[in-house]
Amino acid sequence: METEQISVARRVHLDTIDSTNSYVRRMISQGEATPELTLVDADCQTAGRGQTGNSWESADGQNVQFSLVCHPSFLLASQQFLLSQAIALAVAETVGGTVKWPNDIYVGDRKISGTLIECDLSGHQVETCIIGTGINVNQTQFLSDAPNPVSLSQLTGRQYDREQILRAVVDRFAYLYAMLRQGDVELVRRLYMQCLYRREGLHPFADARGRFMARIHAIEPTGHLLLQTDGGDVRRYEFKEVKFLFD
Repeated sequence: METEQISVARRVHLDTIDSTNSYVRRMISQGEATPELTLVDADCQTAGRGQTGNSWESADGQNVQFSLVCHPSFLLASQQFLLSQAIALAVAETVGGTVKWPNDIYVGDRKISGTLIECDLSGHQVETCIIGTGINVNQTQFLSDAPNPVSLSQLTGRQYDREQILRAVVDRFAYLYAMLRQGDVELVRRLYMQCLYRREGLHPFADARGRFMARIHAIEPTGHLLLQTDGGDVRRYEFKEVKFLFD
């Protein structure tokens, strides 16, 4: 059913859905209007999706899960990582966390939010982007084999108004998205770097060659992670090519 707007052109609120990203895909394939920005949120997802086919666990009515649709034709395909940075910043600033590259949100060493971004390109431009985000809010028990989940309620012992959390995140993303439209891309990149998890010091990682110690050297505009090992070598990674280790 439709409900009140936040800072979006259209909002669709659902009681239960398989996945908000999948719902948006069906909207688009059926020719339904998805003006900028369109928000689809749900009280319950039965098949929430994470990165690279992972599932997202969320108890019914306890958390925030939503998808935002935007049409950032002002961005080149090579700039699409800016959208990942903008949503990660919006969530991190709302829940008081840091951004674990590329767009998971951590409080301490525990994951409180994840995002799946799907972009459709037209030539050299980004035509449509679906940003699907889940935030652990009031859930206090996690049953999946996810290694380190946490919720706001677990951290503070309080219950939260999920609508207020959703509103804060979407409003902040809309503000950052407007910055990108105006060309303030370097400011968004700088804010992202300042909010990075493990942005300082040496930390354990693992890649195809094994375990090593490194510091974050840079994040390229394309989204690639550059790590500088304790021996001084700089290694470049795409998503899923390197793991953050937890001692």
